[in-house]
Amino acid sequence: MALDEAIAASVRKGDSPPTLRLYSWDKPSLSLGRFQKASDINIEYCRANRIQIVKRPTGGRAILHGDELTYSFSVRTDQEPFSKGLLDSYKKISAVFNLALNKLGIQAESKKHREKGRVLAGSPLCFQSSSFGEILIDNKKIIGSAQKRWADGLLQQGSIPYIIDEPATVKAFRLKPSQDIKESMTGLKDIIPDLSDKEFRGIIKRSFEEIFDIKFIPALPSQDEEALARELEAEKYQVFE
Repeated sequence: MALDEAIAASVRKGDSPPTLRLYSWDKPSLSLGRFQKASDINIEYCRANRIQIVKRPTGGRAILHGDELTYSFSVRTDQEPFSKGLLDSYKKISAVFNLALNKLGIQAESKKHREKGRVLAGSPLCFQSSSFGEILIDNKKIIGSAQKRWADGLLQQGSIPYIIDEPATVKAFRLKPSQDIKESMTGLKDIIPDLSDKEFRGIIKRSFEEIFDIKFIPALPSQDEEALARELEAEKYQVFE
């Protein structure tokens, strides 16, 4: 989370180009949306099972990260194609992931409207609700994304589950055992059991390049980005309260 925010800051300053970061988690972790309360989750269960808890710089609801691919995309918003506001940029980024899934032979769709407030006030789990622009397969959420927007740039983060840990999800979010979470969400390996993580990362990269007519250059975080990430980790992300 700290590195995502640091990269976004560098991109906004013009020190780095638009940046796509793809990563996975070395241990189960739970991220809360920027405005979400800790009381929404079962902190005792997370601590007992060594599930680290962190708040994202982006909004949205909580996600239990495990066997998945996570992405962050940072870009300036003072010029096309991301200058027209949150919903427009969200829609454009969703088009990338629709294309990526289509390249895997999966027919996905983007939700065309926003949920009503009553629905959004329900489950604290990101994947139990879907809103405008989010990616669905057979009406099940496959990617959970959220965006933080500044006057000069944006950071969008997203989770793409490969396998859903149903027992841990039920306990971490205090869901009723009778709730079938797979009615509202699915993992990519439920559809393609032998999915290659390396192949999928390449497909996402190429889909960004096709949609936005760009060419990514592989690179490690700069020294300034790493330094800022360490500062942010110490100030904001090291200890969850």
